[in-house]
Amino acid sequence: MIRAVAFDVGETLISDDREWGAWADWLGVKRHTLSALVGAVAAQGRDNADALRLVRPGIDIEVERAAMERAGCGEALDETDLYPDVRPALNALRGAGVRVVVAGNQTARAGRLLRALDLPVDALATSGEWGVAKPASEFFARTVELAEAAADEVLYVGDHPRNDVLPARGAGLRTAHLRRGPLGHLWADGEDARTADWRVESLTELVDVVRAR
Repeated sequence: MIRAVAFDVGETLISDDREWGAWADWLGVKRHTLSALVGAVAAQGRDNADALRLVRPGIDIEVERAAMERAGCGEALDETDLYPDVRPALNALRGAGVRVVVAGNQTARAGRLLRALDLPVDALATSGEWGVAKPASEFFARTVELAEAAADEVLYVGDHPRNDVLPARGAGLRTAHLRRGPLGHLWADGEDARTADWRVESLTELVDVVRAR
């Protein structure tokens, strides 16, 4: 039985376009250039942040992030960053009687911005707030605590097979791979994505998954 659904953030609930666009502008490169580099490092199985290191070798990402904040170019989120199926799906899942939580690899500031959107969720946390990030097993242990259910009663939903599906499955959670965003499409037919309990194209499909539990 699924008693709780936990969601990744980037390219699951929100588009990452704004964030990568801000980085491109800050580093003085074309947005297409940085976007292509993100795709290239992702295809190689590398950290997305390596795209920033290719543009500016030796970059200290946290120092630059702080400088962006001071310059008024820091992280920002509003309703336009949400995918259109987010609110309908979250509302429907809560209506189906499951606990809905958000747990993703984001900064503490992103956590505050997400809360300001007043999403229909029961709890929300980020890796920046916890001090531990995916794919670490501790991240998913924290997610289970947030979900207030046994691990095998929690469904974790995300676009990244290696950061979302495999480690969540390894921690005993049920998993759904979302075919969304660059990584979700790139690895949709890969072996890692196929290990997910469910594979979906839209968050609204999860309502039927939960109701069939």
